[in-house]
Amino acid sequence: MPHYHAVVWMDHAEAKVFEFAGEITERKHVRNPNDAQVHHKAGVIGPGKAGASDPFFKEVATAVADAHEILIMGPASAKLEFQRYLHKHAPVVEAKVIGIETADHPTDAQVLAHARTRFHAVDRMRPQIQ
Repeated sequence: MPHYHAVVWMDHAEAKVFEFAGEITERKHVRNPNDAQVHHKAGVIGPGKAGASDPFFKEVATAVADAHEILIMGPASAKLEFQRYLHKHAPVVEAKVIGIETADHPTDAQVLAHARTRFHAVDRMRPQIQ
């Protein structure tokens, strides 16, 4: 049975995916194969890091594809680049995204606690079907 909710915390180097339903949680870790320090020349604007890649985003999208609702979190632009990737390459997964939030580098427990609170609030706003 797939988990109902998923939260992705990501930056350009990695993605931590937590899928959960009730108290049952599954954690996946996806590393960006292109995450490498790029030689940074003096006077050149930019962080000196390679950006995220389509294979990285594809692997993250596959990791959350079975979830019914997805929350994306992260400290920088990777979360927005991932959203653009979903829009172009995985619109079915993109339709499941309920929010994108900025979060620096929380612990796994903090990510999961925040997601549970956020999904609980979203679930309470839904009409009850009987």
